[in-house]
Amino acid sequence: MIRVRGLTMIARRGGRSQPLVEDVSFDVPEGTLYGLIGPGAAGKSVLLKLITGLLRPDRGEIVVDGEDVTKIGDLRLQALRLKFGMLFQNNALFDHLTVADNIAFPLRRMGGVAEDEIRRRVAERLACVALPGFEARMPAGLSGGQKKRVGVARATITRAPIVLYDEPAAGLDPVTSQKIFELLREEQRASRATVIMVSSDLDRLLTVTDRVGMMYKGRLVFDGTTGEAQQSDQPHVKQFVHGLTEGPL
Repeated sequence: MIRVRGLTMIARRGGRSQPLVEDVSFDVPEGTLYGLIGPGAAGKSVLLKLITGLLRPDRGEIVVDGEDVTKIGDLRLQALRLKFGMLFQNNALFDHLTVADNIAFPLRRMGGVAEDEIRRRVAERLACVALPGFEARMPAGLSGGQKKRVGVARATITRAPIVLYDEPAAGLDPVTSQKIFELLREEQRASRATVIMVSSDLDRLLTVTDRVGMMYKGRLVFDGTTGEAQQSDQPHVKQFVHGLTEGPL
């Protein structure tokens, strides 16, 4: 369970202040795939970084498995982050490492896993993302879709109970995007992980989510089931979900 209450983060530049996230409250029940939508610069990626403790809010609380991320110290926060898997928007693969070493990186950083087991789990993850035998490849030799798949394999190799995906299909063609979303849904169902997924690809995102939240100018203007989002009369949600050209956005 992830519980967010009254979350606020303010950017201060040149004597001016602007809320990046303002008074945001929502719950992500355990085992739920939660889609986070909204226009650019609405605060979606900032919210993911706040949940993982990469950023600290000015106000509010973020409770993950009973612990408030905003109040624990650095050592406890590092331990809590072991419960997270993360797929970054730009994949964040290490160019100098092979595919196998990129995927294995979180396991090696965590420690306590034998190399034989690491190799086995890397091979198993590659098979799950339809890239068997890619261990020795370098990131420079991969297509955009293949890089995303490697990112998914790395995000899920620790079998973390919470996984965050930031724009998992950005820059991909429609067919590849659909395959990525289907893969992520299959992974979530198999692992029963709690997932938050940020995406601008609504047509495909809404085919896999259980619940949806919409951010607009730093505020959460909608929180409900996927069906409720698709049927919502809330002006911002209706315009964004249905791609209307006239409205408040």
